[in-house]
Amino acid sequence: MLLSAAHPIWTLERAQVLAALLSREQGLSEQEAQQRLAEVGPNSLPSVPPRPVGERLGEHLLHPMALLLWIAGGLALLSGSGQLMLAIWSVVLINGSFSFWQEFRAERTMAALLKVLPQQVQVWRDGELHQRPADTLVPGDWVELSAGDQVAADCRLIEAQGLSLDLALLSGESLPQARHAGALNQPQLPPGERANLVLAGTTVASGSGTAVVYASGDDTEFAHVARLSARTRRSPSTLELQVAQIVQTISTIALALGVLIFVLSHQLVGLGTQESLIFAIGIIVANVPEGLLPTVTLALAINVQRMARRQVLVRRLSAVETLGSVSVICSDKTGTLTSGQMALQTLWLPQEEPTCCDEPRRRDLLRWMCLCSNARAKHEASAREPRRGLGDSTETALLRAAMAAGLSPDAEQQRHPRLTELPFDSHRRRMSVLVRSDTAALLICKGAPAEVLERCTALITAEGNVALDDEWRATLHHQADALAGRGLRVLALAIGTPTPTEAEAGGGALEQGLSFVGLAGLHDPPRAEVPAAIAACRSAGIKVTMVTGDSGLTAQAIARQIGLLEAGGHDPVRVIAGKDLERLSAAQLRQLLKFRSRLVFARMSPEQKLRLVEAYRSLGEVVAVTGDGVNDAPALRAADVGIAMGRSGTDVARLAADIVLLDDNFASIVEAVRHGRAVVANIGRFLTYVIASNVAEMAPFVAMVALQIPPALSVLQILAVDLGTDLLPALGLGAEPAEAALMRRPPRRRGDPLLSRAVLIRAYLVLGLAEATMAMAGYGIFWWRHGWDLAALQQLAARLIEHSASPAAMGLVQQSSTLTFVVIVAGQMGTLLACRSSTAPFWQRLPVPNGLLLAGLASEPLMAAALVLIPALAGLFGMQPLPADALGWLALAPLAVLLADTLHKRAGAVLRPAGRRVPA
Repeated sequence: MLLSAAHPIWTLERAQVLAALLSREQGLSEQEAQQRLAEVGPNSLPSVPPRPVGERLGEHLLHPMALLLWIAGGLALLSGSGQLMLAIWSVVLINGSFSFWQEFRAERTMAALLKVLPQQVQVWRDGELHQRPADTLVPGDWVELSAGDQVAADCRLIEAQGLSLDLALLSGESLPQARHAGALNQPQLPPGERANLVLAGTTVASGSGTAVVYASGDDTEFAHVARLSARTRRSPSTLELQVAQIVQTISTIALALGVLIFVLSHQLVGLGTQESLIFAIGIIVANVPEGLLPTVTLALAINVQRMARRQVLVRRLSAVETLGSVSVICSDKTGTLTSGQMALQTLWLPQEEPTCCDEPRRRDLLRWMCLCSNARAKHEASAREPRRGLGDSTETALLRAAMAAGLSPDAEQQRHPRLTELPFDSHRRRMSVLVRSDTAALLICKGAPAEVLERCTALITAEGNVALDDEWRATLHHQADALAGRGLRVLALAIGTPTPTEAEAGGGALEQGLSFVGLAGLHDPPRAEVPAAIAACRSAGIKVTMVTGDSGLTAQAIARQIGLLEAGGHDPVRVIAGKDLERLSAAQLRQLLKFRSRLVFARMSPEQKLRLVEAYRSLGEVVAVTGDGVNDAPALRAADVGIAMGRSGTDVARLAADIVLLDDNFASIVEAVRHGRAVVANIGRFLTYVIASNVAEMAPFVAMVALQIPPALSVLQILAVDLGTDLLPALGLGAEPAEAALMRRPPRRRGDPLLSRAVLIRAYLVLGLAEATMAMAGYGIFWWRHGWDLAALQQLAARLIEHSASPAAMGLVQQSSTLTFVVIVAGQMGTLLACRSSTAPFWQRLPVPNGLLLAGLASEPLMAAALVLIPALAGLFGMQPLPADALGWLALAPLAVLLADTLHKRAGAVLRPAGRRVPA
């Protein structure tokens, strides 16, 4: 455009700004905007170059478990077993590549989902206000800004009413900085001191304004910062740390057992160094769950996609796991527990009479409400709904009511231009504007009844202005409480006529000596599905606490309607106002939160909401917080899981959150928690599954060392078990749908390890032991049926060490190891079905569909048959076909595993204590 270094944008007057940007009052036309968009490109940051593929793939090939297998393959090569080396390294490459692909797919899924919620801006086109995606902004566009908005491009302010910016993202300033629309006469100012500019990436902390875009996309200051920080690495999440700890623990166990087996086989059995090394490698390979990492990634990615179908957008993948531990939900009321469709229910005027005489007063009340508002009317193409509002839901409801009464908000604002604004914030709980009236300036104040009444000395009745005495003041408070008790959001309105001196001075002095006009009661009905969601939280042991800026009476009425409080009676103890919270010490607050449930906090400031979240977390609770405004951002950041509203929420709230609700619905939070619990449960499922086979794989080597008999499995056969029965079935368990009883259990405690004692006991001592027992029993029965006793087997083992065994004996050795192998595979099929639930018998989960798990179940016998019956594979892995009578033993193996698991579950149900009481 026509800007120059000698005359930067912040030094120009309003008319010069428009001339330099080839713009005009109320923005560009659609045709001009499209032409400029084609010239300058979309208003979006340049894409961050991804890390090199080789670097990312290397992470999956060089983690501790993979390094252990690389070393094992190298040792196999040194021992002269090239085939074993190739097999082990193939496992590393296959699993590493698969894990990399799963992570890549998960990242693509996340990127696609995040595009579902583009940043929206209010922009003037063809003289009308529209809501458009931020990436369509071009230099010359006029945009409207209000509290909570993220600035989408570098703009010069044209109008500003009490506007202040949060510059933390760009400059690190901790406090909001005031902004104005006047020209500056200093061409050499640093970006942070250009007080008439609003820069992309900053957020509006308070106030409102109109600004014209002068730089977009790659030309903004934010783009410059983004280029500097493009390579910044994020810190690992709790889930990543826990998985890394599991990997380290299992790798340490595998290495220790491998060293132990090497020493025992060399010293006790008398094997040579080469044979002992091969068996030690077998133990290491048997204990490494190669499919763990890709399975974790897939489990998270699948549930992220499932949550997206339920209108829950996950911005941080590991937040899914944290959801599984949520024990407290601090929920906003408006738009989350309620529909968010605010509508004017009633107007109340002092000394109101049911006659036409009061109609002018009602129209005046609506007119002044609209003037004291930042909502705008928007033209629609639909004839059925020609106009609707843009802006805050409460203000747009008042705007719609005014239009229904025959008023034109646009015409009223032109007749009464705004001179100044004292903006609403969560501390003042009121908004005031000074407008030019027909004869003088008029101050209009709209807000919470208590805040407005405090500044009134008179009231307007049907008979004119009267003094606001104590009796009238009590009447007005009583009427406001009565409306709030019906569940209405109540706004009061007052007016004043400041003197020219007072109008010139401005500030809080304007809001004194006002005349009370009336009350507006707006209704936002509870969502129909919320009571059931509240009941589901109660069954799941999750406390639900309402935290709202509304009055205690309004909050209490809504809380009773949704089942959060008792349906009847008065319960003042559980409805706590922000001012009462201030009087509680930290210890008293913790006591209240610990021993009380179904709490409602009303008239809460951002600092109080943050204090509440921190108090819950100090008690060890895992806290989810919902919010939609800039005032909610501190609590959203402090929470374990921050949940922002997608429809009604502000940009700053969405950026501070881990999860965005696309439908602003509390019931979607409950669904998200259910999916989070399902992820944690599925991680436990496939951990149990992959660890269980380790016992059966180690048993042959333990028996070889203890009894000095031939090993029942070769190292290559162990690799075959891991490849055939770990990866695809474990992925199927990672995709398991949530159990029906999952939301009837208490939340998982903060810090509980994924590899818990219960998982280890079930994997090693129940499922793994059952698999190992059946495998070794089959091995022993095979030799017994061929007439070999223990002494004969020990002699055969000695001949195998000396390489002097007969071909017939070698054939029997291969047949026995083949039987052991297929029995382990059959046992894994039983383990797979058993792991579908940690508490319910396997048959209760059989009707639950899971295509990936069924594919994994079918792959196990197919893989075993291929290795045994295809000559090339059978020769490589040392397999031989089995006699027909072995099939009966194969059928018994999964049944034995399922029987052992069922008995374990029943014993656990009998011995398990009543458990922690689920909070009411």
